[in-house]
Amino acid sequence: MYYKFSGFTQKLTGTWASAAYIPQGLKPAVSTEAPPIIFASPTKLTSGYPTYDYAGKNKVPELQKFFQKPDGVPVHLKRGLPDQMLYRTTMALTLGGTIYCLIALYMAAQPRNK
Repeated sequence: MYYKFSGFTQKLTGTWASAAYIPQGLKPAVSTEAPPIIFASPTKLTSGYPTYDYAGKNKVPELQKFFQKPDGVPVHLKRGLPDQMLYRTTMALTLGGTIYCLIALYMAAQPRNK
């Protein structure tokens, strides 16, 4: 009897000799003939849908100059107040979460009084 690994059941299953000698994932040689054409008539492209073109100008060079300006400000704070608020909020939440975790670890380490 021949065995082959079944990808469906994840076990060895009995099989025919021809199937057992074909490794999983590899198929026998594929024919070199072109597949038959599904639609014999050519398809017509409809012009009812609008075609969208990128209407904006390329801002990348301007932003590169802005962010690479050597003014001593870190790149994550270059855009001013919104970046500062986001940075400070992130730092406050990080500090608060760290303190909360340390308090939780301290409380978990203390035995309960009965």
